[in-house]
Amino acid sequence: MSAVSEVLKSAMQYPQAFEIADRKISPPLVLSPMAGVTDSPFRRLIKRRGGVGLFVTEFISVEGLTRGNIRTHDLMRYKPDEERPIAIQIFGYDIERMRWAAEIAQEAGADFVDINCGCPAKKVVNGGGGSNLLRDLPHLEKILKEVKRAITIPMTVKIRAGWDDNSINCVEVAKLIEDCGGSMVTLHGRTRVQAYKGFANWDLVRAIKENVSIPVSGSGDILVPEHAMDRFDRIGCDAVHIGRGAIANPYVFRQTWEAMQGLEPYRPTPKELHETLLEFRDLLREHMPEKGVIGRMKMMSAQLLRGVPNGTPLRQMVLRSPTVEEMEPLFAEYFELAETYGFNYEMQSAPAEDAELAECGV
Repeated sequence: MSAVSEVLKSAMQYPQAFEIADRKISPPLVLSPMAGVTDSPFRRLIKRRGGVGLFVTEFISVEGLTRGNIRTHDLMRYKPDEERPIAIQIFGYDIERMRWAAEIAQEAGADFVDINCGCPAKKVVNGGGGSNLLRDLPHLEKILKEVKRAITIPMTVKIRAGWDDNSINCVEVAKLIEDCGGSMVTLHGRTRVQAYKGFANWDLVRAIKENVSIPVSGSGDILVPEHAMDRFDRIGCDAVHIGRGAIANPYVFRQTWEAMQGLEPYRPTPKELHETLLEFRDLLREHMPEKGVIGRMKMMSAQLLRGVPNGTPLRQMVLRSPTVEEMEPLFAEYFELAETYGFNYEMQSAPAEDAELAECGV
């Protein structure tokens, strides 16, 4: 078989797009919302590398949004010329405020409103929102119906497998979402009790896909292109969400999309990765005070500065640096090492140690 035939065969094997209501999304790869990570600077960094079909904002509190909290409203900031299509994700418990917040999101120019029914954080759950809604389906139904009545743009919903292993109800919840007018459901295949431990159960994504007619996306443990392609192959989902994998490798969307089309995934040079890190610094400085820039550069470095022999001490020095200016020569030294000794891309794509993330205040 010719090289061209192989490319065409691969392109036919994997979905090239999916639709939310009547909106075509291509590629079928979604940047998963991550609190404190997927703000406008990060989304723009990913967009410029290519391969992402849909953005979702960080989750936004309806309490803060409807009470006019400036910091909460800032979470909705985006660049229309770079961050389209975009879903604004909201979370909460109060029915009226959920409706009101959805209207605010629509007025802000969102292409979709995404309802968070999956966050496992104690603070969110104790307030009744996030994955707590999976334990109160009558209340969730009221929220979904009220939000759907209030907006003209599509409503999507992200959920978890259930509260715990004894209450796996994601298929029931997905059916409810469809019945209430939802246009897509995304499953993170862990329970609330599981939080981020263990592995996501993608078989549950398949079970949802078999029981609803709206698009189904899966989320959890997608770190490299092969992971996403495996889920499309085995599960038959319409789309795949990528989260942590994009922090460790901002090129993961481009690489995944190229692999899905039968092309050799692009490998950025150490010089390009260095420039990517500095570009992120500049995007952050357009968006926030320097204190925030320092924290975010450490967060990115904890994941991106991996895979180079003898590079660990430099990464640790970056995480202890009090200013970005002190980090910059360390970045240069790190990527000089990469030029000299090579780059282990598999190591770069591995999840960062919790201790390193903790140093960054994550």
